[in-house]
Amino acid sequence: MEADWQDDLERWLEPYLRDLGNKTRRRMCPAYIAGLIGPGDRKSIQPMAARVDALSYDRLHHFIGAGLWDSAPLEATLWQQADELVGGAKAWLIIDDTALPKKGKASVGVAPQYATALGKNANCQTLVSMTLASGEVPVMLSLRLFLPESWTSDTARMTRAGVPEPFQSYRTKPEIAIEEIDRAIAAGVRFGCVLADAGYGLSAPFRQALSARDLCWAVGIPRHQKVYPADVQLIFPVADRGRPRVRHVPDLKSRAAHAMLENAKWRQVSWRRGTKGRLAARFAAVRVRIADGPPQRIGSAGAQHMPGEEAWLVGEHRSNGERKYYLSNLPADTPIRDLAGAIKARWICEQAHQQLKEELGLDHFEGRSWTGLHRHALMTMMAYAFLQNRRLAQAGRKKKTLRATASAEHAGSSTSHP
Repeated sequence: MEADWQDDLERWLEPYLRDLGNKTRRRMCPAYIAGLIGPGDRKSIQPMAARVDALSYDRLHHFIGAGLWDSAPLEATLWQQADELVGGAKAWLIIDDTALPKKGKASVGVAPQYATALGKNANCQTLVSMTLASGEVPVMLSLRLFLPESWTSDTARMTRAGVPEPFQSYRTKPEIAIEEIDRAIAAGVRFGCVLADAGYGLSAPFRQALSARDLCWAVGIPRHQKVYPADVQLIFPVADRGRPRVRHVPDLKSRAAHAMLENAKWRQVSWRRGTKGRLAARFAAVRVRIADGPPQRIGSAGAQHMPGEEAWLVGEHRSNGERKYYLSNLPADTPIRDLAGAIKARWICEQAHQQLKEELGLDHFEGRSWTGLHRHALMTMMAYAFLQNRRLAQAGRKKKTLRATASAEHAGSSTSHP
């Protein structure tokens, strides 16, 4: 990184520091973020303080873990800057989660749970993440801790960890995600479509909540997700005996997503250029009605979900033989290439998670409290937004230089060949 990054950081942080008030806090915030960005393998408080002679461990620890300051104004500034960097009608709002492996039981929210990045159960904390992205540039907006039921059922344990009362009731990850999306909407963050993997896409309430807010979405689903053909009709069946039917039933049976696409037309689709050329896979897409309406007993089939919203069912057949399935409420005339582009845009949040951990120490925090963890996460997101701003600025300067060089070469060529 260029030597002048610390001067740039001071300028970048000016709107944040105005909201911190106290002079000590205004010194600790830049010092903490500089510690996250600067050299060193460990980005926890003690090693960061040790690397700077003038930095007191006690003051830095107090700033993150116990200082009396409100993080909301800093978050509002982060969201405003993120919106200016990558927000807009073509931006993606990506929902995901990331695990922070931990030892012991004392750190807030820690419990044996499935860690997606590890592909197995692990003793960890899980943060629900919300990322704003445009093209291949992500900016992390929020990281909020998921509390397993082993925590929300133990009020004393939550009190010891400083969990605020409004967050002490159990919420699923999709419920947390919807709350964060609502906050982003209220803050005026601009985006065009919400993306999420199957961990969220399998939740009918999550999909329905997005549609209820008039949001476009594209989400992963398990292969066994039930759907109906798009032309399914609701009818009154004629009863052979007993009382006549008083409720409609679908005239077609629901099918698993993978079965619905068995006879579909698959085609090779490229969605973007990667470092080794165009990225492509085989895709199929059909219009369906999602089987997520109210449950109803339908003859010998037993209780079945009625047809719900019409949507795209998309299948992806990867080169390694793996198949993935998705649902999206994008318009019925959306080209399959655009469907594939929306589905595959979700990967950029995983890159953001990796950079936040490997470059900025998101998973290095050693404190145990709710406040300390969320403040540390906020500092890493502010640092990440700063780095993304620098990368975009450097890319812009590079493009400007290339255009100027090309113009000069063209002008020279024109004068030498009248």
